[in-house]
Amino acid sequence: MNIKVVETPGEKEDALYVRTTVFVHEQQVPPELEVDENEQYSVHFVGYENNEPIAAARLRFIGEYGKLERISVLKEHRGKAYGKKMIQKMEEVIADRGYKKSKLNSQTHAENFYKHLGYETVSEAFIDAGIPHITMIKSLDNKAVHN
Repeated sequence: MNIKVVETPGEKEDALYVRTTVFVHEQQVPPELEVDENEQYSVHFVGYENNEPIAAARLRFIGEYGKLERISVLKEHRGKAYGKKMIQKMEEVIADRGYKKSKLNSQTHAENFYKHLGYETVSEAFIDAGIPHITMIKSLDNKAVHN
């Protein structure tokens, strides 16, 4: 998978296609919650395989954290470590911008996936868009970012 930081309107459309497919169509998140007021302040990512968009995410910088959001991989491409690769790319961008911590709100079923990537749970479960989530954080050192 080739992961790009979105630079063109077409790449952003590709990222939104993946996100809409995963969150709106598959998980029944209302479209107005999926695409929100933070889009214009975010760094967007899109992953391609054979020039087709298959993964997407967005990143915002809030306080001392780079916040990973909207991490999504099309259903037929899951189980190939594409989510892990997307997160590693996002962590590289966070570190490149001088931030030392990352944060995310994980759906509770994905908690162990993020734990394997070095994230620590720091909240009780809460509901977002009708789905149980938890907040997780990670300290980014060179080893964590480039492993």
